[in-house]
Amino acid sequence: MSKVVLNEVEIGRALTRISYEILEKYDGISNLVLVGVKTRGFFIAKRIAKTLEKLEGKVEVLPLDVKQYRDDYQGERTIQPSEMLKNKTVVLVDDVLYTGRTIRASLDAIMDQGRPHSVSLAILVDRGHRELPIRPDFVGKNIPTASKERVKVNVLEVDNMDQVYIEQ
Repeated sequence: MSKVVLNEVEIGRALTRISYEILEKYDGISNLVLVGVKTRGFFIAKRIAKTLEKLEGKVEVLPLDVKQYRDDYQGERTIQPSEMLKNKTVVLVDDVLYTGRTIRASLDAIMDQGRPHSVSLAILVDRGHRELPIRPDFVGKNIPTASKERVKVNVLEVDNMDQVYIEQ
């Protein structure tokens, strides 16, 4: 059984609000880079960037694959450090915040791309149940859930529809 908690319009409204909050916090887009956790976080970051572009100008959006940084990864690590995020203001974007383990892995991955000036976190859905001391700076919607429930995010670019739902 599943229950829709955000529809297409509500997702759009939440991402617009997050975009305005980013502009307010950073007083514009100077030196700003959006880093979207693959897969759905990247598409959410691109949507935020589209709104920011309408308001202030073009913002760079980068995809982030954190698989090799996860604490449960068993494969060989083939990480190529760079300096692409050095001294940038980074907004890390993901779809759902749950335990915080993906965000911890994301922070490690970001640091391998150069030490940014600052990193903040934008999340479409915060469902609680944190295992690590991680708190988002920008939240589309807080949705309290039971630990046995699953929050699923569908985005048009991947799933041919926009919705957030809870599976029992």
